[in-house]
Amino acid sequence: MLVAGVDSSTQSTKVLLCQADDGAVVGRGSAPHPGGTETDPAAWWAALAQAGDGLLDRAAAVAVAGQQHGMVVLDEAGEVIRPALLWNDLRSASAAAALIRERGGPLWWATQTGSVPTASFTVTKLRWLAEHEPDHAARVAQVMLPHDWLTWRLGAREPVTDRGDASGTGYYSPAGGRWLPDVVTSALGHEPRLPRVAGPCESVGETGAGAVLAPGTGDNMGAALGLGLRPGEVAVSIGTSGTAFAVTTVPAADPSGLVAGFADATGRYLPLVCTVNAGLVLSAVAELIGTDLDGLSEAALAAGPGAGGITLLPYLDGERTPNRPHASGVLRGLTTRNATRQNLARAGVEALLASLADAAGLLAGHGVEQHSILLIGGGARSAAVRQLAPGIFGAPVGVPEPEEYVALGAARQAAWALAGTPEPPDWPRRPAAGYTGPPVPGLRERYAGLRDATATWEETWEERTAP
Repeated sequence: MLVAGVDSSTQSTKVLLCQADDGAVVGRGSAPHPGGTETDPAAWWAALAQAGDGLLDRAAAVAVAGQQHGMVVLDEAGEVIRPALLWNDLRSASAAAALIRERGGPLWWATQTGSVPTASFTVTKLRWLAEHEPDHAARVAQVMLPHDWLTWRLGAREPVTDRGDASGTGYYSPAGGRWLPDVVTSALGHEPRLPRVAGPCESVGETGAGAVLAPGTGDNMGAALGLGLRPGEVAVSIGTSGTAFAVTTVPAADPSGLVAGFADATGRYLPLVCTVNAGLVLSAVAELIGTDLDGLSEAALAAGPGAGGITLLPYLDGERTPNRPHASGVLRGLTTRNATRQNLARAGVEALLASLADAAGLLAGHGVEQHSILLIGGGARSAAVRQLAPGIFGAPVGVPEPEEYVALGAARQAAWALAGTPEPPDWPRRPAAGYTGPPVPGLRERYAGLRDATATWEETWEERTAP
C-alpha cells in the first residue's frame, strides 16, 4: 500500500510516494512556486497538481506539510480575498511590536502562546491587514494557514489544521491546546472562523481519488517526523536560514523570544530557534576567496583549528538569534601572518557552526538534553561543515542521507492516519554518517567574546546616531 507526502514550501511543492509499511520512496515529483513574499494560493494548487501528477492518484492516504505562518484569508463564500502573505514577508514588524505592547509585554505572549511574535507570525499579518487594507480585513470570514488551505482543497470535510502548524500563528496555546479567539479578534478587528484542530493521526476527509486525508502539519514539524527525531537529538538545518529544534514532552515559554515554543505533529512539543544567517555565509566567504563551495570546504580543511586566530561574526544580513537586525559581519584577529585564503575559509565555517551551536544551546533551558546533533539541509553537504561540527557543538554529529524530510514526514503522517495506531508507524531511519571530534580549545569562547563586544558597539553606535 502506498501513501503520499506533500511539502508545500516557499519555493516549491515536492511530493513523495512511499510504501506505507516502511517509508521506502517509490516516486517523486516537484514543481516551482512564484517568487516573492506574497502568493496567490492558486499557484500552490497548480504546483501540487503538477508535482503530484501520477503520484497522488496512486496513494491510499495523503498529508500536506506546509510553510509555517502564512496568512490565507477567505470571504463568506470561501474565496481567497488577497494573495497570501508568507512567513518571509516582514512588512508587519511594527504590528508585531504593537501587539506585544498591548498585551503587557513578552512574558504574556510566551506564557499564553509559547512564543513572542515576530513579523513572521500570522497574528501580526492580520494586524497589518486591518491597518493597511481595512476593506479586505472587513471581508475576512475565515483565516487559514497554507497547509490548511491545501488540505481543504484536497477534500477535507471542513477546514482543519493541526496543533503543530497552529502553534506558529500567535493565537494558539500549545500548552492549553486551544485557540485564543480574543487575540485574533484584537489583531483583525473582528472574530473570524478558524480551522478545527484535528488530532495528530485523524482522518479528516478523502481526496477526489478516494485516499484518506490526514490533517497535515507545518514544515518544521514534518521534518521532525520524517527524521524520526528522538529525545536528546537536536536537528540543525543549514539552509538559507538556520534552525535548531528538538522534540520534548514539556511546552516551552521563552520571554526573550529567542526560542519559539511550537508543538510537534505527534502530541509533543518542538522548541525551535531560527537564525537568519546560515548557508549564505558559506557562499559569501567562498566568493570572498574566489572559489566555490567545494573549494571553500577544501581550503577550510587545509587550515588548522581556530583559523590562525581569525574569528568571524557571521551576522552578514543582520540576525534574528540573537535579535540584532542592524548587525553586520565582523572579522577580528586578521594579521599579515594569518591572512590566507585557507584561514579565511576556516573562519567562515567555524563561525557558521558556532552561531548554530549558540542556537542549539538555547534549547537546553526548555526540556532539551542535547546528546547528539542531526545535521540536515544543503549546508550539511559540505565536508568541512560535517567534519568540524562535532568539535564546535561538543557532541557527536550524524548526517542523514539527503532526502526531502518534510515530505517524508507528511507521508509518515498519512500512513499513521491510514493505520489508526496510537503512535506513528515505526519506519526505519535513513542511514546517517557519524562524525566525532575533540573540542577546539578557546574557539567558542573567542566567538562569544566577539559576539558580546559587537553588541555593545552596536548599542553605542545607535545611541550616537539616534535623531
